[in-house]
Amino acid sequence: MPWILASLLSAFFLGCYDLNKKHALTGNAVFPVLFLSTVTGATVWSALLLFQQLAPAATPAWLLVEPLTWQQHLLLMAKSGIVASSWIFSYFGEKHLPISIASPIRATGPVWTFFGAMMVLGERPSLLEVLGIATTLASFVALSFAGQKEGIHFHRNPWIWRLIVGTLLGACSGLYDKYLLGTLQLQASTVQAWFSIYLVPILFPFALGWRLRWWPRNEFTWRWSIPLIALCLLVADFLYFGALRDSEALVSIVSSLRRGSTLIAFAGGILLFHEHNGRNKLPAVIGILVGITLTILG
Repeated sequence: MPWILASLLSAFFLGCYDLNKKHALTGNAVFPVLFLSTVTGATVWSALLLFQQLAPAATPAWLLVEPLTWQQHLLLMAKSGIVASSWIFSYFGEKHLPISIASPIRATGPVWTFFGAMMVLGERPSLLEVLGIATTLASFVALSFAGQKEGIHFHRNPWIWRLIVGTLLGACSGLYDKYLLGTLQLQASTVQAWFSIYLVPILFPFALGWRLRWWPRNEFTWRWSIPLIALCLLVADFLYFGALRDSEALVSIVSSLRRGSTLIAFAGGILLFHEHNGRNKLPAVIGILVGITLTILG
């Protein structure tokens, strides 16, 4: 498959991932949705690990999970902890906010990752990256003004702040990925497999606490969009890494095209969930995507 097509399909499934999350969370308890979707992803990777053990020669190289030391397992457990924290905050925010606002905010993750790289790794921005950051932040402010027309005031809305915290934690996970994949040279399949599996025991106490009513909570309704959350993310990542494996692929272009998922989620929010004020939000959403693209290309 051509790498540009794979990148666009990855963006499509990433947008479907956001739409399935919104469908599963609307009027539903967060922790069971999060836990069961995580179990789905872990089940897929556990089956692939079993297949690798039974038929190693038949397993594609890009799906192979390499053996790890116990120290490396602990590092991947730490990644699972970061991702679990990010998802808990994000899921609560996304449940209570229109997807046409939540998805663009989540899409700003690469910009915050770049900020972290400047502070932690000592990276210095180019002129194009500075322009991209400025465009993203200005568009973020414009999105906040559009949200006010729906009664969503960014500076005092608790769900906005939960979503921002989740996005920042996601950016921390992105920085940690640079260490795992870049410094330690772990395979992407190894990181994906084990962090997906370790998410289950990390999130289990939250699901158990919900079940035993340790706190006031919402009721849970099963929806088929719950396992689709994990499956769409797995397909999106599969296509993304497939695009990156192409020798002609440009990483900056692949990453930029992947951000098109925000437009899929935005359109779905308007068409499927009948969200309002789409015309006023669209320029800000496009501005955020332009800013992220400039940052990545820089």
